Amino acid sequence: MTPRHPTKDFEQLEVSQIYCPKCKSAMPVRKRLLLVLLDKETYDYVCARCGFPVGRKEEPLQPAPLAIPKMRGKRQ
Repeated sequence: MTPRHPTKDFEQLEVSQIYCPKCKSAMPVRKRLLLVLLDKETYDYVCARCGFPVGRKEEPLQPAPLAIPKMRGKRQ
């Protein structure tokens, strides 16, 4: 029986090559930060040879840990 929900194994999959319609071949890509929002970051994948955008990826932002201020001196 196969699960209906995708497993977490492929959530952080990174692309190394994508078909570029301009170069007409599978080409290495560069990941370029496009947009930062409150809840996610958007990246463009661009062809390493010609710079043509060939894909896009959105990643959810991890919440920053809360900073706990250190107390100075003794508390009475």
